[in-house]
Amino acid sequence: MLKDTHAFAVKGATVNRPANMSRATKASRATNTSRATSVNRASLGLLLSVLMLGGLNVSAQAQDSPTQGAQTQDTQVQGAQTSSSSDQQAAAQVLDLLNQYSSDADWDKYFALYRKDGIFIGTDASERWGMAEFEHYSRPTKGWRYDLTERHLIQHGDVILFDELLNSPAYGVSRGTGTLIKTDGNWKIAQYHLSFPIPNEIAKQITAEIKAANKQ
Repeated sequence: MLKDTHAFAVKGATVNRPANMSRATKASRATNTSRATSVNRASLGLLLSVLMLGGLNVSAQAQDSPTQGAQTQDTQVQGAQTSSSSDQQAAAQVLDLLNQYSSDADWDKYFALYRKDGIFIGTDASERWGMAEFEHYSRPTKGWRYDLTERHLIQHGDVILFDELLNSPAYGVSRGTGTLIKTDGNWKIAQYHLSFPIPNEIAKQITAEIKAANKQ
């Protein structure tokens, strides 16, 4: 039987192949080879598609990263809001202490809450005082009492604007407005204006009396 075969080398080994292989067999093998090649090409195409889809997913995730950045910015904003709230609480405490120290006539602590260039505007039209004038007026007195009823604070960086309704045993409903400025890390009063709100119903009556008093 050896005379009916031909020998050929495959990777250094000798393999015997029938010499009289039929054309049908050759055609069948060629068809199978073609199908295998087609399957391999299809598999390769599928693999490439999967890789492309994976790349698209990675790209989509990369495009989502700005949203994550926005969340970080939101956190930073929340942090700023927390800081702002802390500032306003500190400023409110300064105003609370102001009312307490004036009631106690504790003038050293009272005037320590003001800036050195602070201004106090009293209820009389002539009362616009710097700190030296205001101290000169205040220290001989036994103080004054104003109890907080309502307060509003608006912050602009290192500046806080405030307005508050107060109740005075001597004068009734009163209003304080002014400005605090962060000075050397602490909130200090730059201006305080005390006034007596006038109900609209009696405004003309009161202003007429004020006009008459000014003419005297």
